[in-house]
Amino acid sequence: MAKFFKEPSRTFSEYLLVPGYTGPDCTPDRVSLKTPLVKFKKGEEPAISLNIPMVSAVMQAVSGEEMACALAREGGVSFIYGSQPIESQADMVRYVKSSKAGFVGSDSNLSPESTLSDVLAIRNSTGHSTMAVTDTGKRDGTLVGLVTSRDFRESRMDKNTKVKEFMTPFDKLIVGKDGISLSEANDIIWE
Repeated sequence: MAKFFKEPSRTFSEYLLVPGYTGPDCTPDRVSLKTPLVKFKKGEEPAISLNIPMVSAVMQAVSGEEMACALAREGGVSFIYGSQPIESQADMVRYVKSSKAGFVGSDSNLSPESTLSDVLAIRNSTGHSTMAVTDTGKRDGTLVGLVTSRDFRESRMDKNTKVKEFMTPFDKLIVGKDGISLSEANDIIWE
């Protein structure tokens, strides 16, 4: 169905941009890119607005979990596409909502029952020299220790040695508590 707008539409070529012109009232602190995200009546304040108007298209090839997390970190928003089962949509939303700005989920996780050969395989595939050891071996498991390149000697250890035998256990790690801010975490790392 066609929709007609009462206001005239404009194209880029209808505007004249004067190079180098900046008025005295044009300062960065007065610039606003605020954009409404939802419909609203003229003269009213929109219920939801974006201060930084970055939005991804509602397309399967564009709006996935990674794009949604990346846009959220920059102050934007992503629309989850609807051409998938509701369970998949809910999983995508759950993943994005569990993502925290400044914190990246690990893709190099081990379980205590993993072996040195697993450690070497992850190092070779990801390039990471430090790996989290969780009770389940997955990123959402409970942290039980850490393996760094200083914890093992590849040339002197059996490749079937269990990670629990050479990892640094949780009680010897310096960690931040739940709810810590990014700046507090950086302070702990710095110290």
